[in-house]
Amino acid sequence: MTVFDKQKEVKAYLKPFLQDKKKIGFVPTMGALHEGHLSLMNESLKNNDYTIVSIFVNPTQFNNPDDLKKYPRTLENDVAKIKTLNSQIIIYAPSVEDIYEGETASKSFDYDGLEFQMEGKHRPGHFDGVGTIVKKLFEIVNPTNAYFGEKDFQQLAIVRKLVHKNNMAVNIVGCKIFREENKLAMSSRNERLSADERAKATIIYKTLTEAKKLFGTKTANEVTNWVVKKFKNQSLFELEYFEIADEQTLLTCKRKSKNKNYRAFIAVFVNNIRLIDNISLK
Repeated sequence: MTVFDKQKEVKAYLKPFLQDKKKIGFVPTMGALHEGHLSLMNESLKNNDYTIVSIFVNPTQFNNPDDLKKYPRTLENDVAKIKTLNSQIIIYAPSVEDIYEGETASKSFDYDGLEFQMEGKHRPGHFDGVGTIVKKLFEIVNPTNAYFGEKDFQQLAIVRKLVHKNNMAVNIVGCKIFREENKLAMSSRNERLSADERAKATIIYKTLTEAKKLFGTKTANEVTNWVVKKFKNQSLFELEYFEIADEQTLLTCKRKSKNKNYRAFIAVFVNNIRLIDNISLK
């Protein structure tokens, strides 16, 4: 198993592969790996000559210091899981100092308005942090393909915009949401839930599927009001937002159009643990 913690070492290791025009697949993660992450790695293994995984909890994309502090860090277990999947995967697990080189701060990015919707409204500066780290990692790894899960659908759209606006030669591959048996979207944050909370959190996906059905006959506003009302009766859960948005612009749907694809997005707090999910409304 090849594990690096210095960017100069990673660059030196990958240089011959890049010179030989080998296809490099890249899966950026913040660790606490689960089956969803491993599914991204499998996609990369199938379609590239080499696969590299980064494990880095990026401080600049956390607007809540307490959330950053509590975010699970399980590097030893993560390396073991990756080794079980495929021992040829390259791992880059840098320190904050190695990535930010003495200046742990975000740069500012313009994503043509994508950054002001949903997550952007509730997590100021979050997507500047995402853009900063993704751009840095792409410059270090120089991947052919990079893999992101659709659970963070807005982030996926942001990364695609980042690549386009910076003329980066990276193909961004979106992969389907990986779910637990009760259909809760897999997330590293799920590890912080109690067994009871985890079981009851199935309400999130059930709400999304019911909202999808309602959207066939109801307006976006009517569906949103139904979701808000549903969560008012849930003492364990606090709804931060539910929005139906255009998949391309991420703008909130005011009136349905046959020429657009819509998606429902939700963010819910469970005992101060923030969970997000989404579903296509096609």
